[in-house]
Amino acid sequence: MRAALALARRGLGVVWPNPAVGCVLVRDARVVGRGWTQPGGRPHAETEALGRAGDKATGATAYISLEPCAHHGETLPCADALVAAGIARAVIPLSDPDPRTDGGGIRRLIAAGIDTDVGTCEAEAAELNAGFIRRMRDGRPQVTLKLATSLDGRIATRSGQSQWVTGEVARGMAHGLRASHDAVLVGTGTAVHDDPELTCRLPGLFDRSPVRVVVDRRLRLPLTHRLVSGAREVPTWLVTFPPRSGDARERRQAYRTCGVELIEVAPDADENVDLAATLQALGARGITRLLVEGGGHIAAALLALGLVDALVWFHAPRVIGGDGIPAAAGFGVDRVVNAPEFSLVSTQRAGNDIMEYYLAVR
Repeated sequence: MRAALALARRGLGVVWPNPAVGCVLVRDARVVGRGWTQPGGRPHAETEALGRAGDKATGATAYISLEPCAHHGETLPCADALVAAGIARAVIPLSDPDPRTDGGGIRRLIAAGIDTDVGTCEAEAAELNAGFIRRMRDGRPQVTLKLATSLDGRIATRSGQSQWVTGEVARGMAHGLRASHDAVLVGTGTAVHDDPELTCRLPGLFDRSPVRVVVDRRLRLPLTHRLVSGAREVPTWLVTFPPRSGDARERRQAYRTCGVELIEVAPDADENVDLAATLQALGARGITRLLVEGGGHIAAALLALGLVDALVWFHAPRVIGGDGIPAAAGFGVDRVVNAPEFSLVSTQRAGNDIMEYYLAVR
């Protein structure tokens, strides 16, 4: 099962809106077929593994990192394909929350007389597809907030200079995070000030660059910005207000001509883009895993709304001081008990920096 989960991870960031699934077929103590969900979500892992196994799938045990689908799409449901191939046993960690399946695949396997074991490595499988599960249940993607700060939690000096707080190894690991997420989100201030590409520039992984999302309520992002000029190579979405009286239609059309998609979201009570509605809009477009990279106001707003599911925090061995720019702007916490709480999952070195991974405590 852990081999199937490892195979599934290959699909993270490139299979949305589908889950990332791995499948290993074993017969007579030998692996006879392996597969994982392919880019774009097709073919599915089970189809890939059965194709590699051929007639050796008959009598095999299938280790599948998520319940096989039971709905008809471009191909035969995976549950039916496994039955037709004559597997003898299926080991599945958890059911697929997609209402088109949600236990239906397991029931088909059992009805066909296949010995079906549910629950092996359930926690690991749920963590792997937390984004898909979140989208199915709540309509929004799993949100990971990435921070790169000094030891005292500053992302820039008092003058706004931020390149580079962390070192080269940490920055490379941050690019790896982009490769495993469907989309990366920043605010207008970060986009305009830093002029980031928001791509994965690790060797051989540029094609794993996520959708770039900029929250830009007033459409301030310059048409000459590289996020705009490169929108036909790497998709770029701007989240903005619906048109208002006096808005320049020509500017909206100019973005669209450059290949930028505009996502219109109504303002919240403070006349900012409603971030809860933004996440719902991203979920409706199939995004399951969202990496948030800045800035401090976006981070604070998401934390205040309880919409941060995970934190990846890079700490550099520097102290910038209290007049530096904090990782999160103020968001009105009066009592410690009301502050968002996270549980430390792992810590590792990133060159001379430290990377910590946290999950939200619900």
